[in-house]
Order: sequence, then C-alpha cells, then structure tokens
Amino acid sequence: MESLIVALFVCLVLALVTKYLSIPAIPFYILAGVLLGKAGGGMLTNNEISQFFSEMGLIFLLFFMGLGLKPERIASNRTAVLTSGIIDLNVNMIIGFAAAYLLGFSFTESLIIASAFYISSTAMALTSLIENRKLMLRESDTVIWLMVFEDLVLIIFLALLSAGNQNLIIFFAKILAVLGILYVLAHYGKEFLISILDRDDELPILFTFAAVLTTASFSMYLGVPETMMVIALGVAFATTDPDAFEQHARPFKDVFLVVFFVFFGVTVDFSGGANWFVIGAISILAVASKLISGLLTGIFIHDSALSGLEIWANTIARGEFSIALAVLYGSPLVGTTIAAMVIVTSIVGSFMAKYSGILRRGLVSHSRHKALTRRPH
Repeated sequence: MESLIVALFVCLVLALVTKYLSIPAIPFYILAGVLLGKAGGGMLTNNEISQFFSEMGLIFLLFFMGLGLKPERIASNRTAVLTSGIIDLNVNMIIGFAAAYLLGFSFTESLIIASAFYISSTAMALTSLIENRKLMLRESDTVIWLMVFEDLVLIIFLALLSAGNQNLIIFFAKILAVLGILYVLAHYGKEFLISILDRDDELPILFTFAAVLTTASFSMYLGVPETMMVIALGVAFATTDPDAFEQHARPFKDVFLVVFFVFFGVTVDFSGGANWFVIGAISILAVASKLISGLLTGIFIHDSALSGLEIWANTIARGEFSIALAVLYGSPLVGTTIAAMVIVTSIVGSFMAKYSGILRRGLVSHSRHKALTRRPH
C-alpha cells in the first residue's frame, strides 16, 4: 500500500506541473516509475495491489477505445479515414519493423515494436489540438480520423497477438459472437441502460464499473482475451449513450491509468543491459517516420506539405497504446525500448505541437525570401 500512496502523491505533483506547463504527463509518469523503481532508488515495488490497479487502468483504457468507435461516423468519412490511415499504417509499420529487425530483434519482437512504433497517442493528439486551440484547423479532422483508423488497426493487432496458437478462424468467430451478443443486449436494452445513466445518484458509476469488470472476468470462461471483451463492450455501449458512459468511467480510467504508467516505469531497467544505440535509433526513427507519413498525408489529403507538417506535429507522440502493447506482449528488453521511445516522442511531440505554427510561418517566410532573391533585378 505504501508504494501506491507514494506513486499517487508523485503523480499528483507531476500532473500539476505538467498541466501548468501544458506538456503531456505520460512520459513523466513513466520516468517517475523508472527513477523510483528498481532502476533508481527502489522506493517503489510491484505488488498485488499495484498490479491490480495497473490492470484496471489497461482495462478501462481499452473500454474507452471501444466507446470511441462509432461505425456510422467512420462510414460517413470513409475516404478520409482510409486514405490517411493507409498512408500512416504502411509508412510507420514498414519503417518500424525493418528498423527493429535490422537492429537485432526477433520477428515477433519486431512486430510488437513496429505496432508500438506505429500507434500514436490518441490522448496526447486530442489534448494538443484542444490546448493549442487547433480544433478549427482543417488538419485537425485528419488527425482525429488518423486516430480512429489507428484504433481499428490496434484492435486487429491485439486480436492477432492474443490468438497465439489458436485457430484464427475459430478465434475471430468467438470475438464476433461476443460482439454480436453484447450488441444485441445493448440494442434491446437501450432504454434500460439510458434510464440508469440518467440517474443522478451513484448507480450509473457503479453500473459502469461493474459492467466493465464483469465482462472482463467472463473472458476466461469464453476463451476470449479480456482485452477484446472490454473493447467489444465499449463498441456495444457506443450504440446507446457513449458520452454518458465516458463520463462515468473516466474517473476510474484516469486514476488507474496513472498507476499503470508509473508501475510500468518501475519494471523498466535502463541500467540492465539496455542498448542505448538501439534505443536512440528507434526513438529518432519514430519521430522521422511520422514526418514522412505526415507529409504524404498532407499532400494527398490537403495538397499541402505544410498541412503535412501540422499533421506530423500532432501525431509524433506515442503513449498509452504503445505501453499497453509492451505490457501485454513485450519482453523486458522490448518494454525498455518502447518506454524510451514513448518518453522521447512524447516530449518532442508536445513541443512540436505547441510551436508548429511558428515552424510553418518560418518555412513560408523562408520560401518567399528565396523566391524574391531568385527574381532577376
């Protein structure tokens, strides 16, 4: 219990500081875990309580992902979603996998690193758009749809990595069956669910918490990973009143997820044989690959490389889902590499998102100056 109390107090201080400075808190939560864990002073240690809270953070994060997937919105913007998403997927997965494999990771490890390398932080991207007052920019819609496409791809990654040695057809049939059952229950019980959510007492919060945990606990009986179960529950509840479910689940997600990041940092050991050349190369390439995909997306969607710079600035940061992949499927070495990549890209991304307007104006002024100097006198 002492470790949890220390972790929460440190995170409270970090949250206050990062909010004041308008920078993302996630990399600093991880760094706090590293410095206070086995790689640092050893003040924090993993135990059953911290593991439970961390697991809850991951479960509610995936539940939120499911709530954010609204099929009708995706269908109405499928051209923008597909074009930007396919560019982003191909560029970053190929670069991420090739880099990891050539740097000595196994095929499976390279696939996990490539997946974490590809997935931008939805939380950081949306936060940067809001805090930097960029929601009115035309590029903001593209960034949002990129995050939606990445969430869809992440679900496929999670399913494939969770399947293991199972027959893929049977495995996906189970997932579809679970999604169908939950969808039917949500559809025909919509009025009942809304009546609960509309109450102003503790019942909506208790129902949301119990629904998520009960669904996750049933996964062992159905032979479906709990990650897929809670995503399916979120997708089903998204057909009712997703905003209300988000409101009632957010306190659990926010608190548990902070603990999840800190105690992930506790497990990271940068002093235990980490290859700093490999870590540096992956982190630098992670920034560069998003620049390539951002520029291509800006050119194809908005016919502007400057728009691509704006898209890049707001999608550099990797975060919650990259860490989730490391926790679920990564070895200690893979986890350390992904942790470093998240820390570097989060910090670089926060400053690039904040000052992207200055960068764009500087490039425009430079181009105009060059054009003027080339004119004959």
